[in-house]
Order: sequence, then structure tokens, then C-alpha cells
Amino acid sequence: MHIRASLRLLTLFILFVCLPITGAEQKTQINKFRYHDQLMGFWLGQSIANWTGLVTEMDKIGGAGIHGKFYRREDWGRTDLPSIWGQGIPSDLSPTIDWVMRVDQEPWGSDDDTDIEYMYQYLMAQHETTRLSAKQIRDGWMTHIYSDDNTPFKSADGKPENYLWVSNQQAHDLMRNESMLPPATGRQANNPHYDMIDAQLSTEIFGLFAPYNYEVALAIADLPIRTVADKEAVTAAQFYVILHSLAAGIDPAKDVKAQMQIIALRAREHLPNNSYLAHMFDEIYAAYQAQKPWEDVRDAVYQTYQVEGKHGYDISSRNLYCNGCFASGINFAASLISYFYGEGDYKQTVKLAVLMGWDSDNPAATWGGLLGFIYGYEVIQGLFEENLSIQFNIHRTRGGFANNGRDNFKQMATMGVAVTERVIIEEMRGELDDSIWLFPIQR
Repeated sequence: MHIRASLRLLTLFILFVCLPITGAEQKTQINKFRYHDQLMGFWLGQSIANWTGLVTEMDKIGGAGIHGKFYRREDWGRTDLPSIWGQGIPSDLSPTIDWVMRVDQEPWGSDDDTDIEYMYQYLMAQHETTRLSAKQIRDGWMTHIYSDDNTPFKSADGKPENYLWVSNQQAHDLMRNESMLPPATGRQANNPHYDMIDAQLSTEIFGLFAPYNYEVALAIADLPIRTVADKEAVTAAQFYVILHSLAAGIDPAKDVKAQMQIIALRAREHLPNNSYLAHMFDEIYAAYQAQKPWEDVRDAVYQTYQVEGKHGYDISSRNLYCNGCFASGINFAASLISYFYGEGDYKQTVKLAVLMGWDSDNPAATWGGLLGFIYGYEVIQGLFEENLSIQFNIHRTRGGFANNGRDNFKQMATMGVAVTERVIIEEMRGELDDSIWLFPIQR
């Protein structure tokens, strides 16, 4: 049976068997205290995976030479090799491909996989709104993000560093130099880097602010996504937002692997069938169902999309640096492999993402955060013997926050609960009953 027919049949099964009765508006409930633990798990799970992924970031991008041959499963625990920009020097985070931890009171530093999400949550709380305006977004970027010529940070080679790249950098320049507002800052006509990763890793959290209701999640995430993205990159970012919204319905006491496939198939319905994103999803999911080795699937993605440029994936024809190794599309494909083959297991999923190649910290952080949310803080902490830190330093990459940028996951989750409650009440016709959110869900 063709993969799309299989997807449709399984989706129909889900709709008529696994979910509430068609057409009937039903109320669901969420315990605020449980959600607080889940949001703590999101930040912890994301931070572990982000920093572990940085060890292998851009080590392997395909092609010839040392950076061409991709890592395989047996490379976990082995020596880390240099990245494309490492001047022949491996990562200073770990000599081997292994977990990177912050323990006790040592803070996790922010990175581009966490800092914009942190800022958006802060801005929504500060402005007491469910939908940030274009001006609020621009003012937030101008207040909390340094420019290239006014940053206290320096890169390893001593050059000024503001921790912005490609699309984010271009959007920031447009805001700062031309007073341009979103969504113009993300449009291809103004931003030639519109499909270079950034919307995915900076907007996933909006899905958590609208549990179950991904239509609301997409609405409140729309302008932040379009701040830095256009065309397929918008659709890819929306896919992740949908997954994070639907993750609220996953019960970690049941078969998480099966539930992860269900929400992925729901999110697949959002991908236009003629897009390279849909082709990537269908091919990778079919390969997973056929139990092909994940390394073979990853190698096939490289050949099909980066070498042959099939299904409209034209990144290689644009002659970009490193063949667009951090593009939204290749990140999307790499993330799907680790998502399906990780089968809902936190450690397995993150390990696969770290070994996948390309911009490895990106998919690792994405799934680390999603699975951290699904299982919650206590479970993620319990996976490791170390007493993992809950401290967070947003001023590693951004500025202008209270307490010299020192925060912690407990306080960040408390703010997230407040933002979520506002969305549930104002956008989802919900209500608060003691410590329980009650709100309708309608298919």
C-alpha cells in the first residue's frame, strides 16, 4: 500500500477509535501542578540535549573528507571529531561523544536552541498577552539581543559574537537598521536566509502554551514564526508546534512509542503532499516501518536531497556554505529519523539526534525538550545519576533580564504555567477550577 494511503487509514483509525466521538465537544482537564513539572522537564530535557548535541554539531555534513563520513551508532562514547569550523580541534565540551551535564548549582547556559523561546515566554508574561504584536516582538529583540557591533561576547577566535546566525541575524539587522517589523523580516524578498533553521528552534514552545489545541497554538505562534521564516520553513516550524501541542495528550504510563507515532501522523496532515517536507516524512516513516537501519535512512536522505536535489529541495543548487548544512529542510529530515527510531525513549532519541550529523544540537534540543515535557522533570532527572542543575543563565547569549540573567527551571516553569493559563482561558474558552484547567476540545 502506498505510504500516503497508509497514513490516511491510520489517521482515520486514530480519529474514530482513539479520540473522542466525532463532532462532540468534550472537555478535558489538566492539573496545573503536573503541567509545572512537565514544563520543568521541557527546560531540563532541552538543555541536556542541546549541550550534548553541541559536541557533534557540524562534525559530519556529508561529502568527501573528514566531515563526509557520517557517525554511526557505535560512535557514541568514542572520540569527538572536529567540526567544519573547529580549525581541526574537537569540541571543548567533551573529548568524547557523550552526555554533557551541569550539576548542583552550576548553571546551564542559554544557546540559540533555548534563548529566543525564553525571550518569547518572558515577553508574553510581561505584556500579559496571548499574541505578541509585531512591535512587541521587535522591541523585545532590540532590548534583549545584542548587535554585532555592540556585544560583550567574543567567539573562540576573539571576534565579536552576538549568537545570531543566518535568518535570525538578517531579521535582527532589518529590525535594527530599517525599523522593519515582522512578518516582513522573514519574507524571502527581505531575508535571503528565510529557510535557514531558526523558526523551528525558536517557536516550539508555543505548542506547549496551547495544550491539545494546535489550531490555537499555530495562531499564537504565527507571527513569531514569520519573524524569521517564509515558505517551507514556516510549514516545518508549524509541524513542530503541532507536535508540542498534541504532546499534552500523551500518557507516559502507556505506550509512548505508539502515541508518538499518532501525534506525528496528525502533524503530517499539515504538510502539503507536493512539498519536500511531505516526501521526507513519508520516506522516513516508511523506512522506519520497514525496519531499515537508521544509518541507511540518514545516508539516503543525504543522497536524495543534498546530492540529487529531488522533490523540489534546491538547497544544493544555491551553492551555500557547507551545502546548506543547517537549512530548515535537512534539519527536518534529520529530526524525523531520530524521532521515529528513538521510539519515545529520551536517551535513545537524543543519542540518535546527536549522531545524525549536520546541525545535530538542533534536533537533539527539540526532542529533548519534547520528551522532557512528556515525562516531566522528576523522570528526566531520574534517568541520570548526577544531581542535575536547575539553574539557567540567559545572559550567556542574551541581555537585559533581571538578576543578571540568572534564573532557574522552577521559576521558568511557573511563568510558563501563567502564560498557558492565559491562553487556555482567553483563546480556548477554558476555566480554572482550583488547580485544574478545564477546556473544550473539538475535532
